[in-house]
Amino acid sequence: MPTGVAIRDAREQLFAAAERILLRDGPGALTSRAVTTEAGCAKGVLHRHFADFDAFLADLVQDRIGRIGQQAQALRAAVGTATVTGNLVGALTELFGSVAVAVVGLVITRDALRARLREAGSTGIPLLAEATAMIAGYLAAERELGRLVPDAEPDTLAPTLIGAGHLLFADRDAGPPTGPALERTVAAVLAAALPAG
Repeated sequence: MPTGVAIRDAREQLFAAAERILLRDGPGALTSRAVTTEAGCAKGVLHRHFADFDAFLADLVQDRIGRIGQQAQALRAAVGTATVTGNLVGALTELFGSVAVAVVGLVITRDALRARLREAGSTGIPLLAEATAMIAGYLAAERELGRLVPDAEPDTLAPTLIGAGHLLFADRDAGPPTGPALERTVAAVLAAALPAG
């Protein structure tokens, strides 16, 4: 792109380019040059909007964490509807069927990025920690409605579901799991927590 040509929504274009690279080539291929090339813009565009590449990556991850907040609202609205297993299969598919698995890989492989995210208030593994909180909140609300047994432990079930979901979706070459495979996994994790009958 020629110098001096305005780019509309440069931040979102750069984020979308980074996501395409993550999904196609993995975290190791993500560089500032790769992002600007994928976005079709000059390298200076990235540095005009972000202090450095780690600041860009931190904003990308925080933006994706913000999307989990939106997903959490939708999952909370599903409390008491359909089935608990079905709602969780949908939530895990939406979470991990997107770029989330690749973003987790990015966070794990970049020490400077993790440090910036910790400074911004993220704990644990960013994105997975927020997703775990989303699932735990949903399970607690379902338990209050009696759709889980009274002694079900949302704070134990949630990280188990997130971990199992992450493992199922993590193989980029094999692709996402089939619906039945994910449903079997969720049902197995919830087996003791669902009321009999």
